[in-house]
Formats: sequence, C-alpha cells, structure tokens
Amino acid sequence: MIGHLDLDAFFAAVEELENPELRRVPLVVGGDPHGRGVVATANYEARKFGIRSAMSSAEALRRCPEVVFVRPRHSVYREYSRAVWDVVRSMVAGVERTGIDEGYLDLGGFSGARRLAAAVQTAVRGSTSLTCSIGVGSSKTVAKIASDRRKPGGLTVVPPGREAAFLAPLDIRLLPGLGPRTQERLRALGIETLGSLAELDDDQLRSVLPGKVARLLRDRAQGVDPRGIEPPAEAVSISTEETFPRDVSDREALHDELRRMAEQLAEHLTSSGRSARTITTKVRYQDFSIRSRSTTLVAGTDDAARLGELACSLLDRALQDRPGSLRLVGVGVSNFEPFRQLSVLP
Repeated sequence: MIGHLDLDAFFAAVEELENPELRRVPLVVGGDPHGRGVVATANYEARKFGIRSAMSSAEALRRCPEVVFVRPRHSVYREYSRAVWDVVRSMVAGVERTGIDEGYLDLGGFSGARRLAAAVQTAVRGSTSLTCSIGVGSSKTVAKIASDRRKPGGLTVVPPGREAAFLAPLDIRLLPGLGPRTQERLRALGIETLGSLAELDDDQLRSVLPGKVARLLRDRAQGVDPRGIEPPAEAVSISTEETFPRDVSDREALHDELRRMAEQLAEHLTSSGRSARTITTKVRYQDFSIRSRSTTLVAGTDDAARLGELACSLLDRALQDRPGSLRLVGVGVSNFEPFRQLSVLP
C-alpha cells in the first residue's frame, strides 16, 4: 500500500509554532497585500473566509480585513521539513518526497498499513508539533486524493478493490494531472465526476482528450496507477527569484538583490557538496516579458561573491540589450560538479 503524507497548512503551522499568538487569528503567509503579493499558505482560521493558496494577497485582505500577513521564511520551513522527513524515514523504508511538505510512503501490505500510517502521524506530531494528513491506497493517485479528504490531521484508508467506488462521486478537479482547460472541456460535455470520466469508452475519450494522456487520466479516475515509490531524481538546477512590490530600475538595488540570492544558492551548493559551472540571471519587465542571460565557467564554483559578481554582470548584459524597470529578478545555477574547484596559488 502507498501512503501520501501532506503537512497541514505547513508554512502557517510553522509560523504558529514560532509565535503561538498567531493561532488565534486569520493568518496568511505570503506577499504584500498592498502590492503584487500572493498567498502561499493560509491557516484554517483564514480559510473560513475563503482565503486559499495562490489567491492574491489583496483579495485575501478584501475578504478578511483582520487577516495577519507574514512574509515567508523558507530557511525556517526547510528546518522543520527536514525534521519531519528524518522522522518519517526512520519508520518507513521507502519514501519519495515530492515537495517540502508532502510525499509518498511505502506502507507495505494492507493489514499493517493503517497502523503504520497512524504511527507516522503520531511520531511527526510528537517530534515537531506539526500535524499531517495521510491517505492510504493501492496507488499514488488514490493515496493523494485520500490525503485531502479529512484535513487537518486525518487518516483515510481506501481498501483494495474499493478504489473506483471511492473516486466515483468526487469532482474531476481533484484528479492529479487534469488541467483547467481539460476540466472545462469535460464539464461542457456534462462530465463532472471522476466516475463519469472513468466510464467513457475509447471513442468518447478520443473525442474529448488527445492520445495517451486521455487513457492515462481515465485509468487514474478508475484508481489504476502503476507508478511505484521512486527516490526523487537529483535536481539538475536550483534557482531563486523575487517579485518586487513595485517595479525597480535602480541598478544598485538590483545588484544587492542578486547578491543576496547568490548567497542563498552558495549555501545550498556548499551544504550539498556541489559546485556549479553555469549561472543564469532571469529578469521580467513591466510588460511581463522575460529575458535570461547565462554564462558557463571552465570550473565550477560555490563561492557566494563569485556567483553574485557573475549574476550582476549577466543582469547588466540583459539591461544593455533591453533597458527598463523590472518586476522580477532571479538567479539560477546548473551544470553541477561534485566538488569545488580549488584555485592554485602562485
């Protein structure tokens, strides 16, 4: 059996642990509500007002003028996440993390799956004071959908043979991999539930969705999903970016932001024992157009000052080709090497 673990309102839950007074108020972790901020996570008090992830912070403030906004602190969240997954890996042999706050677990046979999942929940709460919801099923699709059925802190187990019946009454929007446009196309034909999608024959399926994707989605709507637990592939690149509350044209301010990002990336590289040969700077202009400039070194580096210098130089190149104020800047590194190249002193 496969479990899907999802930490409940993770960013907000961490902020509540760090500051218990926040537990009693509607809380949003996200950007500036008076600018272009977006809700990253809302606690359950805020969700009572219809506030949800990916909503604009301005809309969240409109729905609840008393809501408290906290800027994301990703370094803190990573520490809590690391503690959670250390506990999980000490109890479960097969773990596939799919994000900072969610992942799949190999829970073995059906007879012991519920007991092991409940033990994981207890251990996570005992070691970190965070709650998680877990769905258990015979496939990743069923487990992921089940983990969202009883939040927060719920445990939902779908026995083998009951997958189709569990999924059938659920709205098609809950199916992983089913995008908004495909949903609209299906709803236009009166297909509102996973059961309706699961019942489409091949001819009906071809008239609605293209090729192999159609069969894959129908299989998943029936609870059929052969994917197993896989260790996550090593990232081929890492990056960070910042959207400004107001467009920025001050070159020095942009350079300062890039150097700050370079320090974050350097810390990540050093902690993972890697260096990077390719550095990329990304910019977004007032009209939302995006440009990027890259350079590749002969030998990799994990030095923050060097990364910052290169990122600033690449920004200058982009602005030379097209001047203008920027909505966003970002820095990425790729083309990794296992060790830092040491310079040879004369």
